Parts: sequence; C-alpha cells; structure tokens
Amino acid sequence: MRAMMAMVAPAVAGALLLTGCLKPAMIEADHVWVRLPAVEGRPGSGYFTLHGGTGAATLIAVSADYAIRTEMHESMMSGGMATMKKIDSVPLPAGGEVTFQPGGRHLMLFGVSRDLKPGDNTLLTFTFADGSRIQRKALAVGAGDSAPE
Repeated sequence: MRAMMAMVAPAVAGALLLTGCLKPAMIEADHVWVRLPAVEGRPGSGYFTLHGGTGAATLIAVSADYAIRTEMHESMMSGGMATMKKIDSVPLPAGGEVTFQPGGRHLMLFGVSRDLKPGDNTLLTFTFADGSRIQRKALAVGAGDSAPE
C-alpha cells in the first residue's frame, strides 16, 4: 500500500500543479446595458466595461439573446465627420480595462426582438480568442431614456 501511495502521490501533486497553471483568467464585466432602437427594424446598441484578469485576453465576439446579430463597432472623427467602423477584436490587457460607451466602442444589435422592453434584461455572451466565455445580464433602456448609472 505504501509503495502504491509513493507512486501515486507525485502524479497527484503534478496534476494539481498543472490545474493551477490552467486556471482561466478571471475577466469581469460590469455596467452592462443596451439601448433599444428608436425605430423598429433599426439596430440597437450595447455598452459595458471589461476588467482584465491575470493574463491578457482578446474579445472576439459578443452576442445577445434578444438580437439576431451583434457586431462590435468603433465611432471616430475623420475629416470633421463622425464615422463608424466594424472591429473584429479588442485586446484586453492583464489587469486592464476596456470600455464600450456611447461615442466610442460599442455594440450594434441587429434584429432586436420586439419582446425586449425598457427595464427588461437581455443576456450578453462575451467570447474570447482562447475560447472562454462569460455571460452577463444587460439592462434594456429605451431609445430616449438616460443611460443607467
């Protein structure tokens, strides 16, 4: 029995060490909300702040359960004109912060369901390049309403 324990103990210790190394970085998201479209059939928008974990990560997609399609976009000024472009990924530094807010990076939510009303929640799924995902509830705000605090 002792001989078997002597052989098994190093294997278990090694497995535990590897498990510690493979722990996913704890990424968090807060201030998660969506603005409903002003006109049915037009896109809505989404906003949030991501807080990086122990390692760098790359956000590659965000989906919403009440939208057919969601894209990440960035607003900017070019030649005195406001423009917007689709972005495919957003780096999130270890321990850093990335904010999606009105007038900057934001989500475009296409095909938003009529069932989603101001005060309701929609579930956003954040997907990272390493395959990890986190989900957070997003408060739905009416087109003309103030942003939540």
